[in-house]
Amino acid sequence: MSATHQTFRASPADHAGVAALPNRIVAAWAEQDADAFGAVFVEDGTMILPGLFLKGRDNIVGFMREAFAGPYRGTRVTGQPIDVRILNSEVAVVLTDGGVLAPGETTVADERAVRASWLMVKRDGGWSLAAYQNSPSLSA
Repeated sequence: MSATHQTFRASPADHAGVAALPNRIVAAWAEQDADAFGAVFVEDGTMILPGLFLKGRDNIVGFMREAFAGPYRGTRVTGQPIDVRILNSEVAVVLTDGGVLAPGETTVADERAVRASWLMVKRDGGWSLAAYQNSPSLSA
């Protein structure tokens, strides 16, 4: 018996929505806006960073508010997709290379370079982040 595999063909709107989601994070970070950062996540979204696990939009917003007032003050974030998979009409996975740019930097320093995975879901007609995880880049 052979398995049947169907290839999902995402709409142009889904491609655009998935591509735009990381840009929303970049824009919120550039404005140091914890609320806009958190709004990208679903209500029960998760964010995993080295040594950190946060569950829920409110916890993510609280962490980012403190981070923007402290260690991330004046920083920017950048990332480039290295793999984009829209699995079906409601789920996508994006992998990125990027990291945090210190004030005045144009390229990410090795110690702040990360590889990240983004699990995106479509809710109420728009794409949101269900889970984000990053770890130090292997290229560093």
